[in-house]
Amino acid sequence: MKEKPVYKSQCYCMNLRRAANAVTDYYDAVLKDLGVSVSQFSLLLNLARMETANTSELAERVNLDRSTLVRNLKPLLERGLILDFAREGARSHKFAVSETGQALLEKGIPQWEHAQETVKDYLSPEDTETLLRLLRKLHELSV
Repeated sequence: MKEKPVYKSQCYCMNLRRAANAVTDYYDAVLKDLGVSVSQFSLLLNLARMETANTSELAERVNLDRSTLVRNLKPLLERGLILDFAREGARSHKFAVSETGQALLEKGIPQWEHAQETVKDYLSPEDTETLLRLLRKLHELSV
């Protein structure tokens, strides 16, 4: 991992966004051969853990608004990685990971675990614990 020259800002928001973008780019690169982004992989993984979920349940679990979730699910549906069990024309949806999606997860989980270990080693186990604690605390900050 290389250090990128950037303007040193004191803004917490800007620094968190920069860090989030760098980490997202790293995970996306690790998962590149799967043809999914880390955001899509996370949706698949969460849906697999839930077994089935409607839009509201999945949105709540992954902390996305419904419209953003639907937009992110669309490529997964198009690729056949998830299935929608809703009746045609129904307004409510019921999603599950397809066999193809499950196979992708089985291939991708070791890659994701490798990314996790790399970040942990890069920061140190202690720093990753602190990072998670601080991120959880910041997640509670809302207006």
